[in-house]
Amino acid sequence: MNDTPNFRGTDDYLTDPALESAVNCALALQKPLLVRGEPGTGKTLLADAVARALDTRLIHWAIKSTTKAETGLYNYDAVSRLYDSRFQDKDVTDISQYIRLGPLGEAFSAEKRVVLLIDEVDKADIEFPNDLLHELDRMRFVIRETGDEVIAKHRPVVIITSNNEKELPDPFLRRCIFHYLEFPQPEFMQQILDVHHPHL
Repeated sequence: MNDTPNFRGTDDYLTDPALESAVNCALALQKPLLVRGEPGTGKTLLADAVARALDTRLIHWAIKSTTKAETGLYNYDAVSRLYDSRFQDKDVTDISQYIRLGPLGEAFSAEKRVVLLIDEVDKADIEFPNDLLHELDRMRFVIRETGDEVIAKHRPVVIITSNNEKELPDPFLRRCIFHYLEFPQPEFMQQILDVHHPHL
């Protein structure tokens, strides 16, 4: 039984029924929520609002053109290990001290379910979205350098944003709950202004 409370926005993040329905559907089905829309429509702020509504932590993964899905899992700092072995007279046999979890790995390792924001997924190359969902489907990964397996303690709430800079693969789209976030209509915009700037 899913005991996740229904999302109805927060005191300072106003929503409409369509957005609430999309968020709650993603929560109930434990699927990623893909939010598309022009810059400035509140996509990133939505993830923060969901995290606050669920009383949990937000992990923000900002995507760049060079981002690969595996970098979200962990990073092995081979340069520091080499430096320590040559110049610091340090025991470097324990490779785990040079492993740093990425945002996805951090979300998997969290003691409590977190909200993972994967921001501007359309900035990455075309293979990134499908590679990302592969990792989310498995909910586990192996750190090659140590052989350690990281298994998700809780499935994170995943919110993915896109600015429509490029088309996303159909298999990726089919596995997400989708919502297009439009610029607010004048009446709704006035409600937002009343919340954030009541003295205007």
